[in-house]
Amino acid sequence: MNDVISGNTEGQGKIAVLDVERIMEMIPHRYPLLLVDRVIDLVPNVSATGIKNVTINEQFFTGHFPRRPVMPGVMIIESMAQTAAVLVVATLGAAAETKLVYFMSVDKARFRKPVTPGDTLHIHVTKEQHRGPVWKFSAIAKVDGKPVAEATYTAMIMDD
Repeated sequence: MNDVISGNTEGQGKIAVLDVERIMEMIPHRYPLLLVDRVIDLVPNVSATGIKNVTINEQFFTGHFPRRPVMPGVMIIESMAQTAAVLVVATLGAAAETKLVYFMSVDKARFRKPVTPGDTLHIHVTKEQHRGPVWKFSAIAKVDGKPVAEATYTAMIMDD
């Protein structure tokens, strides 16, 4: 679903919801590394919120940790990056769907609380800067409205 709701200061519409099928058209990630199930409140060139439903079926829980499953912090950061990649593609349009978004740096990463099976991550991503193929973002992940992780990161858009 790709519903335009209202305008914004960037002159583009707010997109209500992107389901997983549309996300997979926009970014190349697939199971087991697709870490965004839905994107809501997407405002091209501004911000987006990704949703990740964390289940015990995630492959990483087999080894992290068998007696106390905790989502690895690096996977939370990756879900932030994937949400940002969807924001980039929504901003640049269909031509960007053939491109890849690569990490350049991750800064100020903080992990506040463990994420466990049954949690729903709300990943709030905001574009901080965009110059040429380089984009900078800030993100905060929340469970039940409480911060569990945050980071700023830079990525580069490149041809596949």
